[in-house]
Amino acid sequence: MDEQHIILSFKGEISKELLTSIYSIMEVRMDKAREELQRKKKMYNILVESLQNIFHHLDDFEGNTEHSKTREAIFLVSFNKENGYEIHTGNYLYANQAESLRQKLEHINSMDAGQLKEYYRTKLNETSFSEKGGAGLGFIDMARKSGNKLDYKFHDGPGDLKFFTFSVRIN
Repeated sequence: MDEQHIILSFKGEISKELLTSIYSIMEVRMDKAREELQRKKKMYNILVESLQNIFHHLDDFEGNTEHSKTREAIFLVSFNKENGYEIHTGNYLYANQAESLRQKLEHINSMDAGQLKEYYRTKLNETSFSEKGGAGLGFIDMARKSGNKLDYKFHDGPGDLKFFTFSVRIN
């Protein structure tokens, strides 16, 4: 088994300034990696999408004083020769959001590449963009670009919260 190399990890409160710094750091690290351009682009695009998902959905907790850590998240970017790059994220969400997210991810994971492409086009044409982003296209796009199934879990959190962990592999 190949050794796993951690490229970048973070745990704490997410801000726009932090995301800008992370994107810059990863761009430099990806430029230094001896990788083909297409793989670098995929990795970077999926990283941006996964971190934007976290950031935009932290707004759900705006003004929440009941749970002090709801604006915190984790992420990890790693690499090994056998599996390629892996991006792992984790963030809180309200428990009542978990089932609809699970159904959405299961639906995406049930499709092959051609079906994902068609589903993406359909969603793009039929939905409007929200303040949080692109009409729910992010997970579809990550599945398309990675060519792999999306891995996720919901863990019990405090009170009415779940901790959502999400992973995607880019080989």
